[in-house]
Parts: sequence; structure tokens; C-alpha cells
Amino acid sequence: MKTDGLLSSGNIKRVHLTGIGGISMSGLAEILAYQGYIVTGSDEKSSPIIQKLERSGIRITIGHYAENVAGADLLVYTAAVRPDNIELVTAAVAGIPCMDRATLLGELMKKYPMSFAVSGTHGKTTTTSMISMIMLEEGLDPTIHIGGELAAIGGSTRIGSSEFFIAEACEYSGSFLKLHPHIAVILNIEYDHADYFRNIDDVKNAFHSFAELVPKDGHIVVNGDDEKVLDILSGISCNKTTFGVRDSSNTWSASNIEFDDMGCASYTLLHMGKPVTEIKLKVPGIHNVSNSLAAIAACSLAGCSISSAEKALLKFSGTCRRFEIKGISDGVTVVDDYAHHPSEIAATLKAAARYNHSRIWCVFQPHTYSRTKCLMDEFSKSFDNADFVILTDIYAAREADTGEVNSSMLAEKITLTGKNAVYIKDFDNIVELLDKNVMSGDLVITMGAGDIYKVGDMFLEARKKLAVS
Repeated sequence: MKTDGLLSSGNIKRVHLTGIGGISMSGLAEILAYQGYIVTGSDEKSSPIIQKLERSGIRITIGHYAENVAGADLLVYTAAVRPDNIELVTAAVAGIPCMDRATLLGELMKKYPMSFAVSGTHGKTTTTSMISMIMLEEGLDPTIHIGGELAAIGGSTRIGSSEFFIAEACEYSGSFLKLHPHIAVILNIEYDHADYFRNIDDVKNAFHSFAELVPKDGHIVVNGDDEKVLDILSGISCNKTTFGVRDSSNTWSASNIEFDDMGCASYTLLHMGKPVTEIKLKVPGIHNVSNSLAAIAACSLAGCSISSAEKALLKFSGTCRRFEIKGISDGVTVVDDYAHHPSEIAATLKAAARYNHSRIWCVFQPHTYSRTKCLMDEFSKSFDNADFVILTDIYAAREADTGEVNSSMLAEKITLTGKNAVYIKDFDNIVELLDKNVMSGDLVITMGAGDIYKVGDMFLEARKKLAVS
């Protein structure tokens, strides 16, 4: 059923969201409700996100049932919803139009003349957040939709009243090809999502198609240090701006980069090779210098001042699960990070190495069997800056375990590189090992896109109870 332009047709009054509790779906529900649609939803279990939506007046059912879609004019579903889901099947039989989450995001973007879509294998959430902070500092009142939680907006979504819309653009399953950006950002391109993309050329083709979505009077902001990004620009006719930390010939670049004892950078901002101002970041790592340059470049196209960029970036302390300091106990710092690709792990641990510490304990939970199998060699070489590596079971996410790969295999591979690596299945046993072996001054970093953050929480809670007893 054709869904293009459906939201603006005037025929949609009530929208039902199957899987409403996701970080993106919940934000889209808020936007729809603000725009005057009657919004209902369902999910398998309750959560703080769902409870927040219910408090705003959105009716949500726990569990998926045929009667949930009765009277709906449109059903929106997440990628995690199976084709045989009862609500999806019921809607199809009843002739209710259905669209996936990415299509809805694209339809909403159409309503904003200045829509920004931030893409890349790594750094999307952080860069989208940086752009959002700068625009808020400038007073542009943007609508914001992030794939993570940003404290400055109280969650993943902010509803503004201006022409500006800022959103993350995920490449998985070609989702970002359903968007309608006026300004697109491409941070980097690497091989990932092996369960969807065949090879790196397949990934590059997807990003090329994404760049083609930008109209001729629009703009694309790209990483001039990334050869794969530059490769996909052939035939792209819109305006182009480059950024990068290695080459001052980029439109926006950095020089005199220095790091403090927290691993956070300060640098001289260059525009067309000429010094503009000094930028100080409160998030660690050279990769965040690159992210900040992308944000400055994008916001300059929205008319934001350099002063707003300076102030906003100095305030920005990161988003949930991006080098998030969870706590300090007896001199041991516990950090959590979403890194789940070899390049992300290497970049995060490099940033951690600049943080004032004695030893680094990295507790890693691989994410998906296909990624772990395809990038096994790359994973094994990405822990150079860790002193100890603890691996737990692969977080399956959307996949089934075929028995072809497991975390013990990866632990063995890491050990062959000369690192101390061990596989431990149970979170309780990981906490026990950490509690017995970490010392004051050590840094413990939990890492992965699944539920590994619980280990850090459990470790801190165990130490708190011990201190009280």
C-alpha cells in the first residue's frame, strides 16, 4: 500500500505504534502527539520510557493483540517486529496502511524545510547531540530526534517550533534511504552490519544513495579524512563541505590539539586553513574532535555563530552510554560505552588511555553473531590500550545462535595478540573477579550495545553494600 505523503493527506487521525517503547519509536510518538494525531501503542513489556509516554496521555497496551489496532488509520512498526506479528497481520487484513519506523521519520522530516540527517558507521548519536546543543545555544528552537538520551533535552526527542529538524540517520537495512534531508552529514564509512551488507562496496553504495537524497540546493557535510567517504561523492551534485583532523585543506579542521588528564581535547579551530577560535571539549578522544568539527560545519550552514559552537561544546558532556562515567568507588572509576565495532572499541580505549588511570579493565560484550564472525580478526586487534579484557556471551539482538562463533573464540584470538583476555559467562562472576582484582586508580569500562552496562551498575552497588556493612 502506498504510504508516501500519507501523513499530510488529511486522512490520518489515529496512529498506532507497534513496539512503541523503543528509543526512536517513543520519540516519534511524542512528535505525532504534538502535531495533533491521536497516538496509541503497544509493546511486550513496560519500561520507564513507556511510563513517561503514558503520563503524557498516550494509551499503551502491554502485549500485542488484534484489538489494539481497531480504529487506527495508520500502523507504524519497528524493525524488531516480525511479519507474523498479530497487529501487523490484523492491520493488513483490515486494509490499514502500515509503514516502518524509518519511513515515518522520513515523512515527518518532509514537514521541515531545514532537515538535518547525521549518518556514519560511528559517532552519529554524539554528533547529532553536538549539533542539537549548538542550535539550542543559538536559539533556533529545533525539533530533535536522537538515537540515545541527551540530558539537555530530557531524553531522545525535543519538539521545537522552527523549521529545523535534526535526526540520526542509521544505515542498517537501508533505513536512512527513507529520509528526506536538506543537509546530510557523513561522518565515516566502514564495513558493519554483516547480516545486511554483503561487503564494503555494498556499504559504500548505500551511502552514495543516501548522499543522492540531498537536493541540489541542499548541502552535504563529509569527512575529508575518510577515503571511503570521498569515494562515494562521485556524481553528487549538491553543495559540499568537508571537515577533518588530519588535513588543513578541509573546509573545517583543527590544529594544536592537546588533551587534559581526562582525555578531553582543546584545539584551534580552522576555517579554510585560517585560525578562527579555540575550542574546548568535555568529551574524550580524538574521534570527538572530528565529531565536533562535523557539528560546527553543519551548524554553520544553519547560520549558527562560532560563539554558540564554543559555548555549546564546552557544556556538552556526552550522551547516555557514550563514555558515560557511572561512578567512582574507592578510587576505581567505572565507565560505560556503547562501542561495539572494532574501530569504536579502539577509539574509545585510546581515549580511555589518556584518562588519568593506573590500569584499564575492559569488559566487552560482542553484539550479534554475524558481526563477531565477520570482524573477528579486527576485534582481536582493537584492545591494545586495555590491560585486561573480560568477554561475556555475544548479545544476540536480532539473530539466532548457529554455533559458528562464540566469545571464547574471540578471547583466544585476543590472547594471541599478547593481551590478558578471559571469557566469563555470568555477570555475577565478572563482578566478583573485578572486586577481587581492581585497585585504586584503575579504570573499569563496560563496552557493547547490549546490556553489559549492568556489570558496571552491579559492581558499584556491590562496593556500596560492602562499604555500608
